[in-house]
Amino acid sequence: MSQSPATSHPGSTGNVIAAVCCFFLPGLGQLVQGRFLAATFYFLMTAPFYFMGALLLPLIPAVIFHILAIISAATWRGK
Repeated sequence: MSQSPATSHPGSTGNVIAAVCCFFLPGLGQLVQGRFLAATFYFLMTAPFYFMGALLLPLIPAVIFHILAIISAATWRGK
């Protein structure tokens, strides 16, 4: 099953929607794109650090992985 040209290159509508989804919940954009392993990875690398957010240090890796998740969703190229 091939993807349409509108959803297979960075900056396409599908990737922008996925990036917006990632903004609200890390990994959700990858899940929207059908990339279950990437979604699981970004969620599991970000969520625990946000939950430990009472300390200042865990927020740094959480923000870094959150930004990487958004960039990954926005620049993903389909098969």
